[in-house]
Formats: sequence, C-alpha cells, structure tokens
Amino acid sequence: MKAPLFRALCALLAGLAVAPAPALAQYPDKPIRIIVPYPPGTGTDTIARYTARRMEGELGKPVVVENRAGGNAIIAAQLVATSPPDGYTLLFAANGPASTNVALYQHLPYDPVKDLTPLARLAFGPMGLFVPANSPYKTAEELFEATRKQPGRINYGSGSTTYQIAGEWLMSLVGGKANVISYKGAAPALTDLAGGQVDFVIADYSGATALLAAGKIRMLAATTDRRLAAQPGIPTVQELGYKDFFQVAWWGMFAPAKTPEAVTSRLEQALLKIYRDKDTADFLAQSNYVLFLADGKGFGEFQRKEIQRESRLVDQFKIPKQ
Repeated sequence: MKAPLFRALCALLAGLAVAPAPALAQYPDKPIRIIVPYPPGTGTDTIARYTARRMEGELGKPVVVENRAGGNAIIAAQLVATSPPDGYTLLFAANGPASTNVALYQHLPYDPVKDLTPLARLAFGPMGLFVPANSPYKTAEELFEATRKQPGRINYGSGSTTYQIAGEWLMSLVGGKANVISYKGAAPALTDLAGGQVDFVIADYSGATALLAAGKIRMLAATTDRRLAAQPGIPTVQELGYKDFFQVAWWGMFAPAKTPEAVTSRLEQALLKIYRDKDTADFLAQSNYVLFLADGKGFGEFQRKEIQRESRLVDQFKIPKQ
C-alpha cells in the first residue's frame, strides 16, 4: 500500500511543479493602471494615453491612465515602486523619475533601478534651442559667440532641471557662460522667451510649435543627432561641431520590481509590437516624436548609463541637489 501511495503523491507533486500558476496564465484578468507623473495634456500624458489605448487592444482588458503629478515625479514613481508586483500598476516615465532624480536628490525615497523593472523604452521628444523672434542672433553660433564674449550677460530660461542640465552642458561645450532663470515648466519659459524676458530657451519641440507657427520665436538648432523632419533647414548642435551633445525627453514603461517574468514578458512583447506598427509611426510623426525602441534589457542598460551621465553633469556644473 505504501509504495503505490508514494508513487501517486510523487506524480501529483510533479504535476503541480510544471503546471502554470493560474494568475499568471490568465494575465491580465482585470484592468491595468498606468501612472503618469505629469498633468493631463502634457507630452508625457499624450503619449501615455495613446499607449494605453493600444495596449487595451493587445491585452484585451481596460488600461486606465491615472495622473499623479507633483514632487518632481517622485509621488508617481514611489506609488508604483511600492505597488504589488503583479503587473496591474505600471509607470509611464520620462527622464525625471527614471534617471534625473537620482542625480538631483540626496535622499530619494525610491531607487529607480532596484525598485522598478524596465519593460520597454518607446520614444523621445526632441528638444530645440529657441530665441525670441526679434533676437539679434540669427544663428546658433552667433548666440554661442555672444556667450563667450559677454559671459554672464546672456540669460536662458529653464523649465526643469533636465533643461538646465542641457543648458549648462551646452555652455560647457561651446566655452560660453549664461545665467539660468528657472521656471515651473517649459510653457512659462517659452512664454517669457516670446516676450523677450530671456535670451534663449532649450525646450521640447512639441511644446514650442504654436509659438513657432505664430512667428513669436525662432529655432536655431536641434538637440538630437539628426535634423527634425518638421524643421529640415535647422541644423543640429552636433552638426555645428559639438559632437557629444544629445539631449531629449525620452519615455518608457516600468513595472514594480519582482513582477513575475511571465507578466513582464507579456507586457514587453505587447509594447514592442505596438511601437513597431504603422499606426504608431503615424502617431509619432504627427506628434513630432521619434521612435526610440528598446526591449526591457536594453532599456535597463540605457537607464543605468543615463543615471551615470546625468549624475556626472550635475556634479560638474554644481547644480544644487535637494
């Protein structure tokens, strides 16, 4: 009696070992939340909502965008980092919560590398160097020359520390000096630029299109490694001889750390499929965004390099830490 019973128990245990966990096999079986660290209507919110709509079609369940703005995106990132690792609460992040905050905060309440799992890097929003319409500087090099000949007399507006890093890095490369005027977002910085309160601004191209179309500001250079399709006549900073300069606002999706691989793989594959199709290509082109696709592993490697790069720049330019 004992031998048959023992064999039966072994067979039962073996079957349990290879059977998929019901929760993972059925994922997703309820709505998914995507946490966005910025207010509705921002560039990050716009692309997150497009992604959520497409994910619903791929995953067969509702995908809801929830805006949790504030605290330099710390509130949203910490919420996801401390959520159950089950794939039902995700973070749609830009540079700030995923890398820049590490460089800026001495005591960050979450670790974007240890507490979050990268699923996919998706796209970036190109930035530009803008001046008022009536600026005496007709080219980027004329502006750079002024920052060299009149160090400290040129002012630039910065809507966030990401833009300030870009501004200080650019001044370092061109050998100039300019004073930073800080704003709560790119929109007020661009508004003051149009009014002539500052000499130049580095900001997202998509946020500047209305003022460009109205003829209130001009674009002197792009911060990307290639010219923008919407502005083919405008050179990149790299073309002007400053080959290391590349600064964009990039976006990607994260899950809480320790989310099961079966779930992260499902999400990763869905995102990669969505961002490889024509509908997404059309959306990105219409929104002045650029495909910047990488799988979870590639995104994680990129994220760690970004943290190192931005930490080095913050230290180099003595940008105050919080």
